Amino acid sequence: MEGNRSHVVVVGGGIAGLTAAWYLRQGGEHVRVTVLDGAGRIGGKLHASEVAGLPVDTGAEAMLVRRPEGKDLARAIGLGEELRHPGTAQASILTRGALRPMPKGQVMGVPSDLAALASSGVLTPGGLARVPLDQILPATLVTTDVSVAAYIRARMGGEVVDRLIEPILGGVYAGRAEALSLDATMPRIAAVARSERSLLAAARKISEEAPKDAGPVFATLRRGMGSLPEAVAAASGAEIRTGVTVREMHRTERGWRLVAGPVPAPEVIEADAVVVAVPATAAGRLLAGEVPKAAAELSRIEYASMAVVTLAYPRAAFPRLPDGSGYLVPPVEGRPVKAATFSSVKWPHLAEADPDLIVLRCSIGRLGEESLLQRDDAELVALAMAETAEVAGVRGLPRDSRVTRWGGALPQYNVGHLDRVARIRAAIATQPGLAVCGAAYDGVGIPACIATARTAAARILDHLDPARQWQGRTETLSRGEDDGREPAAQGA
Repeated sequence: MEGNRSHVVVVGGGIAGLTAAWYLRQGGEHVRVTVLDGAGRIGGKLHASEVAGLPVDTGAEAMLVRRPEGKDLARAIGLGEELRHPGTAQASILTRGALRPMPKGQVMGVPSDLAALASSGVLTPGGLARVPLDQILPATLVTTDVSVAAYIRARMGGEVVDRLIEPILGGVYAGRAEALSLDATMPRIAAVARSERSLLAAARKISEEAPKDAGPVFATLRRGMGSLPEAVAAASGAEIRTGVTVREMHRTERGWRLVAGPVPAPEVIEADAVVVAVPATAAGRLLAGEVPKAAAELSRIEYASMAVVTLAYPRAAFPRLPDGSGYLVPPVEGRPVKAATFSSVKWPHLAEADPDLIVLRCSIGRLGEESLLQRDDAELVALAMAETAEVAGVRGLPRDSRVTRWGGALPQYNVGHLDRVARIRAAIATQPGLAVCGAAYDGVGIPACIATARTAAARILDHLDPARQWQGRTETLSRGEDDGREPAAQGA
């Protein structure tokens, strides 16, 4: 502590760490915040760079609006006028040889309307005939967490899993329904699974209760979601240091001692409190010495890798403009591209910036497809070009292209994830002046990461000055009803 000022170190300069720093600084001038990140820039997976002269996101391109944390933070730091909404949210599924519309009324892929499911053509006649058996089958008892595939297959059959659930979960987590937790990835479905016999009826109830005029589902920023981290950092007033890797953390009588930098020339940093905002694997290494129970649980969270190939074509290359925002691809199709977004169609501000340009983003890679990602950039671009030529009829070469690789980017919320997170937090709670936040815990979407940052900041502020009610002050950005475990797909 310097005079009357407490020093808080945030390890990790992604959106969670930067937002934690911003919330900490809302606690007043008595808090000094330093953000340390081992990379050469802040922002983590939120980053934008130019493609054919337009700023296009390299990672997540949107945030859910039904959770207010993201848009409210943007407004609080002066980016309210930068918010943009999609021109269309109509997504398709590339299945059975054609682009087919996402069935109306689906809930994270779970159908609620048999007529809409039939008219979409997503399932084969046999697969379609299996779905209504859900209404007469005995109840499927769900007393503990199970995989998404196990429960939905038991109720509606394998085709719903293969051709509806898998592409959506692949877009969100780059994961597999056989391993992903029903409780963690589909909390609304999990809740009704414990009380309703029919999944179809439960999905219909969820769909009917959804607000009919809730406005746009997604939002982005005019210069891309990649512009958010820099704005948060500037608004926080924190000291931001990049290229500084924290290697060790040790508890002291007054707080924490961090060891950063290269082994031959270590830098020791003293802190009254620490927020660990790095991915689970790195967090586990940092906490192994002082909080071994949390570290052991963190080390068990698996991560998937992926790549985003961005292509910019002249408008004339398209025989006709795509109708929707993009499409998702089921793994059973055996295609390398798992999702594609027609960015210039989805986001009108991109089309307005250059009406003669069509920008597409193709997502490549799911869990277990690491060999696909070992191909060089030129090969990945060629795969994406072949995909757009086949599906959208694109002719000729793109004006520009970009390949962004995200190694170990997406945490897998496998069966038992919620219990694992509870054990991590219970272990962290034994350590005063320590908090964690980020995508590994309560949701991989931007609003969910912001919510974990708010919780972490409140814990630290309560520790530094328990006489003040910081918990209330750090909740000035309203909570949403949705818990953020159903973020926007990376593709469509």
